Amino acid sequence: MPEPWIRHRTEQHVTHLTLDRPESLNALTPDMRDRLTDLLTDASADPDVRAVVLTGTGRGFCAGADLRGGAAGEERTAGDVARTLRLGAQRLIAAVLDCEKPVIAAVNGTAAGLGAHLAFACDLVLAAESARFIEVFVRRALVPDGGGAHLLPRLVGPQRAKELMFLGDALTAPGAERLGLVNRVVPDGDLDKTAPEWAARLAVAPTRALALTKQLVNASLDTDRATAFAAEAAAQEINMTTQDAHEGLTSFVERRSPRYRGR
Repeated sequence: MPEPWIRHRTEQHVTHLTLDRPESLNALTPDMRDRLTDLLTDASADPDVRAVVLTGTGRGFCAGADLRGGAAGEERTAGDVARTLRLGAQRLIAAVLDCEKPVIAAVNGTAAGLGAHLAFACDLVLAAESARFIEVFVRRALVPDGGGAHLLPRLVGPQRAKELMFLGDALTAPGAERLGLVNRVVPDGDLDKTAPEWAARLAVAPTRALALTKQLVNASLDTDRATAFAAEAAAQEINMTTQDAHEGLTSFVERRSPRYRGR
């Protein structure tokens, strides 16, 4: 991608991904969306990465997909829209949900449409007091995409999800916290400090145990009890082969703090 619209760096085992297109509230072009998907996939596969922080610059976290790039009335072949969603927005949200490292959304401003769903897909959501979340699709006579109709009912229940999606009202950060969409609201000036602090804690945690826990929780609402219990047993079996699990048990017996390596 020729434009440097996504800044990324990895330090102290934390990958920081920053949407950097502030003049458009970090609306995602197709190239940005695909680049972000690739960076999340890379972080998931990199054993030296143990946490991810996703944020934006300026007044917006992400205003969703950049709709200015395409003409609303252009001719389409049957299947084009579904294919675009499957390979674009849905693939991005899946990259967050399937990332084997915990992903923190540091929502610095407006998160609208796909941008809101990008935040909701993250494992932990921190929001600045000035942040807002908007299910903007209804305002454009569009159906919610980017997994919104899958994510929101699981987070707030179907009635609240319908209210947000049918009315399209802006939801403040404290309101999102009350609904359970946000883990914590912090003053605007504290977001850049709090997100790295949370990431630093995750970066010294048992990474594989967190990955397996994430898989279990994400699948929990789609499975029956027997399937969930079987998945739990399998995850525990896998985890007990890791170096960190051995270190956790050994440090407990030796009455010392554990030193996890993410392996």
